[in-house]
Amino acid sequence: MKKGGFSVEHGWADSAASLSQTLPTNTWDLVITDHNMMGFSSSDALKIVKEFDEGIPVIIVSGAIGEEVAAEAMRLGVHDYIMKDNLTRLIPAIRRELKQNENRQARLRAEAHIDYLFSYDSLTGLTNRQEFEKRLHVLVRASKNPPRQHVLMFLDLDQFKIINDTCGHIAGDELLVQTTHLLKRHIRNQDTLARLGGDEFGIILEDCPQEHALKLAERIRSEVKEHRFVWGDKPFAVSVSIGMVKIDQHTKNHHELLSCADLACYAAKDKGRNGITWYSEDDAELHQRRDEMQWASRIKQAVEENRFTLYFQPMRPLSSAYSHSPHGEFLLRLKQDGRLVAPGAFIPAAERYNLMPLIDGWVVNNAFRYLAESGLGNAREGVYFINLSGTTLSDKHFFEQIQDWLKFYHIIPQRVCFEITETAAIANLINAVDFIAETREKGFKFALDDFGVGLSSFSYLKTIPVDYLKIDGSFVKNLLADPIDEGIVEACNRIGHAAGLKTIAEFVEDDPTTHALARIGVDFAQGYGIATPAPLQEYRRKR
Repeated sequence: MKKGGFSVEHGWADSAASLSQTLPTNTWDLVITDHNMMGFSSSDALKIVKEFDEGIPVIIVSGAIGEEVAAEAMRLGVHDYIMKDNLTRLIPAIRRELKQNENRQARLRAEAHIDYLFSYDSLTGLTNRQEFEKRLHVLVRASKNPPRQHVLMFLDLDQFKIINDTCGHIAGDELLVQTTHLLKRHIRNQDTLARLGGDEFGIILEDCPQEHALKLAERIRSEVKEHRFVWGDKPFAVSVSIGMVKIDQHTKNHHELLSCADLACYAAKDKGRNGITWYSEDDAELHQRRDEMQWASRIKQAVEENRFTLYFQPMRPLSSAYSHSPHGEFLLRLKQDGRLVAPGAFIPAAERYNLMPLIDGWVVNNAFRYLAESGLGNAREGVYFINLSGTTLSDKHFFEQIQDWLKFYHIIPQRVCFEITETAAIANLINAVDFIAETREKGFKFALDDFGVGLSSFSYLKTIPVDYLKIDGSFVKNLLADPIDEGIVEACNRIGHAAGLKTIAEFVEDDPTTHALARIGVDFAQGYGIATPAPLQEYRRKR
């Protein structure tokens, strides 16, 4: 072997006992064994080697071994056999086996690494979400008989995105590693700490009463708050929001458990962050948030499955000056389980989870398509209203989408009037003014919806460039019965006309109200007393 170029370190064994003693003394690359020794055969040696380390190659070197015996040895795991009168084969055989063993070890290391990644987070070394959910599932089943109580804790770092965005992902990763070390100090051997993704951590506290779990959560919250994360000589204040839920014999499954803990965590964030919320079935606020979370997933699915549908509600001109110009508004409905759902059921959830640009995009795209196919988008007259949310005004890419759809559908922009609520416009004033100005430059019109709710904001009309004022329906409904409401409607109409805007009254429900609005001088009326919303197909047939 030395002549063959190997640097050899070897051990010698001539019995089962001496082989068992020699194997643990080193990290062996290869075992070469005779076939027949006094009271100790190659099959005995092979069995001992395989029990010690199945990956060590074994080569038999024998003076006399039959073909059948050699074949049986190979079947049992011998890698090669060489006759003593043909030792020139030994060196090539050793090289081959060492190379193959190296490849086997590399494959085993790769498989072990894959197995590790399958269960552990590569950055923090903590259990990952998949393994965490697996353990949670086992614990939920085991908690039923005999009854046991555990606690699930869901943690979310409050300032992680700021640090990630301002200092980069390396800083964010370092914060996660430091947080991991901090959390490890607070858990017992039987507990499970995991990184669930991004800046989210989970802890399973086994056999833990609620009182102890809450004290532990408070210690964690306090220590994270006191921790000062420094990056590039710049210190950052860090805090954590924690949601908690008990695990007992009444727990249905681990999916519901995670949902409840997640819900409680986000409730803690809503209350100002750096807090702890314990999930309770009787908490009305948490139930509302759960409904919103469920709606959030339904909304995404509805967009993917094209289950939204457009309705249309015509407006009536109250002055002969506008009788030649049809006006109307596109309204949104959602098809859910064979019924139509009004926007009031899902818009709050869409706003909370920043899904309004997704919904508004669907509405604008489909409204433009209808205007193009019906010919209304290229008619000489007419204005058709499309609602936009306040969050959409902050989406920098939405204006570009509108321009793309305008080119694609070849409609006249003057036929479209986007409308936003007064409160949304004021809340997003800078973004709203920029968005409206850019959009109006292209020829689109704008309306301010629900006008009059915030009377102190009348001065904003000098800042927000719009074409229409839609007087809030809460004043219009009681116009005939309440002199104050009548005065507010008159004031809104007068201010709108003074600003050079057309006015629209909402929630008009009967003819007497319509006549009163015409007397006041309002330009258009909209409501169930004028026309009920109908599917676009019906409106097209009536035209």
